[in-house]
Amino acid sequence: MTFYEKVFQVALLIPYGRATSYGAIARYLGAARSARMVGWAMNNSHIQPENVPAHRVVNRNGILTGKHHFGEANTMQQLLENEGIVVIDDKIQNFKEVFWDPSIELEL
Repeated sequence: MTFYEKVFQVALLIPYGRATSYGAIARYLGAARSARMVGWAMNNSHIQPENVPAHRVVNRNGILTGKHHFGEANTMQQLLENEGIVVIDDKIQNFKEVFWDPSIELEL
């Protein structure tokens, strides 16, 4: 299984109304310094057969750094807000509360 496929598997497990970071997924996969590769995987998630919820993956500060990969400027924010997540100025406001850490929530 490729690194991207592993990233997609983890992203598919992010619960509705929660968000995680590129780095948290990388750490869970044992590749702590590969947050950027997780981001690249999310940028390519639209070609996957399953609907990978890439909108739930943001940077370590809760900023929607990947928003320009969703077509329309506000699509990522709208998807998160549809799940009850508050976003202001491209940043999740209650990131600590909605943060989902796969290293805690999932077993390897």
